[in-house]
Amino acid sequence: MSSVETTSRAALLRAYDQHRAKQWLLISAGLVAVLVTALISTGLGVQSIGPLRTLRALLSPVLPEQWRTDIGPTQIAILYNLRLPRAIMAIIGGAALSLSGVALQGITRNPLVSPYTLGITPAASFGAAIAVVLGAASMPGGRYMMVATAFIAAMVCATGVLSISSMRGVTSVMLILCGIALTFLFSALTDTIRFIATEQELAIIVQWTFGSLNGITWEEVGISAAILVAVFPVLRAHAWALNAFAAGGDDVAASLGFAVGRTRIIVTLAAVLAAAGIVSFTGVILFLGLVAPHIARMLIGGDHRTLIPFAAIVGALILLVADMIGRLAFAPIIIPVGIVVSYLGVPIFLHLLLSRRRELLS
Repeated sequence: MSSVETTSRAALLRAYDQHRAKQWLLISAGLVAVLVTALISTGLGVQSIGPLRTLRALLSPVLPEQWRTDIGPTQIAILYNLRLPRAIMAIIGGAALSLSGVALQGITRNPLVSPYTLGITPAASFGAAIAVVLGAASMPGGRYMMVATAFIAAMVCATGVLSISSMRGVTSVMLILCGIALTFLFSALTDTIRFIATEQELAIIVQWTFGSLNGITWEEVGISAAILVAVFPVLRAHAWALNAFAAGGDDVAASLGFAVGRTRIIVTLAAVLAAAGIVSFTGVILFLGLVAPHIARMLIGGDHRTLIPFAAIVGALILLVADMIGRLAFAPIIIPVGIVVSYLGVPIFLHLLLSRRRELLS
């Protein structure tokens, strides 16, 4: 190897190392931003508490007595039982929905795919509506009945999507079109239930479809966290496969030795599980699974080894900020987080459509 080639190779390696260092620096900065935002969010409420005081209140069980004399047991109870579960659920929910979007966009090689466009979110809405008209609102543990039926309906939709994707000769475009068909189907089913529901039942269904973090409990946080912990390593392990799919579709992935059918099923199942598990607790949150992956991709690039963790961070940050805006904009009235995310997501979605119109029309 000549000295020129050696020098060029060394320069490329240095540039690559610098690029990777910048990526991980961005991920670290994102984590810090999420933690700071969560701390601020936890302190917001009817009686707002400053970030430093909130931190002392959260750490009160391990702090000396003289460091927490100005913090009463009522404030600590409010933080631990009401505000902290809400903030943590925003982190988990935003991360899971963003991961779902990243995985689905990568495996289908389509920038407009999200849990909604594949019918997962409308299916969950239909399941929750079924539970409401069956009297879940007036039953003990009715909230969990709504969660269970929403999750089952979402997984039924996922089974249909996976069955279609496993058929021989099914392309990513066909999978997306089938998802859109399922979206319209479950939306029509939900509208039918709304039509026959009583006024009280209709109000509950509509409120659930807004998407909200109100009333989140530690049990729900624990279940959602378990889903995220199960899904993240699966998607991270398939980062190279997602790179291959995103770069050239099924043909490139197959030529590089990846099992196209099996990989698509595993990744799609993980993405669906992440979306269904979160939406079952929070209700419908549109656009987050669509826009958060694109924001992350613009900032850190398309390498799924770093895109996957950073997209989770971006999704968590967006949902935290959206929840804060919903709580502050018309206080003491709380705007459901699903509505706020839609307000934030629509401009980004339109920008995406306009900036990629040639690609989408080709």
